[in-house]
Amino acid sequence: MKKLLFLSLFFIQVTSFSQEANQLLERVVAKITSVKDYSVDASIKTDIPFIKILPVKAKIYFKQKDKFKIVSKGIVILPKQGFTDVNTFLSKTNSYMAVDGGTKMIGELKTSLITVIPTSENSEFVLAKLWIDPKNAVIISSQITTRSSGTVNVDYFYSSELAFGLPSELIFEIDIKKFKMPKSVAADINNYKPKDKSKKKNENKKGIITIKLSNYIINKGINDAIFEKK
Repeated sequence: MKKLLFLSLFFIQVTSFSQEANQLLERVVAKITSVKDYSVDASIKTDIPFIKILPVKAKIYFKQKDKFKIVSKGIVILPKQGFTDVNTFLSKTNSYMAVDGGTKMIGELKTSLITVIPTSENSEFVLAKLWIDPKNAVIISSQITTRSSGTVNVDYFYSSELAFGLPSELIFEIDIKKFKMPKSVAADINNYKPKDKSKKKNENKKGIITIKLSNYIINKGINDAIFEKK
């Protein structure tokens, strides 16, 4: 009898945690879907071992549900996993299940950890861990694992567009051996040979990409022609 009571209480508690996780994620998704389109200026700085890539300026365009384009004269490495793809994925609420993972302090902010697990075996996403600010319903940090690009860690910072859940800065940490790079950059990485072979195992194989975003224009309409390939 006691065992049955314990199992019942455990089930109720787990169900409650699951409901709370889904409710919080619903608030995050509501902000995401409130943004029908936007354009924004981007300043992108890339720090990848062995490769020198100059900082670049770019213009980014987005339109629901999954139209995305970046315009720049330089080489741009932009991990869409933590930028637009994860938002599109989260918007499809029937394609995953959310699991409450407790709380974690990030700086002075108490965040809620939600683990998102795809329900389809064919999903590009394998697993997503999201640390969410429960007050503002925005993602503060994420760890996204995909089939094609390995694991990408992202830190999000917000300013004037917090109400829309749009960040002012993103810092990505990528695994350069798994992440999809532009062909020219990938060739340079693959051809790199350290002068001191004894240090090869200790080489930093992580890359950092910092994106600063400014001058958002939100929900003003964007012509579909912008996204056509030229």
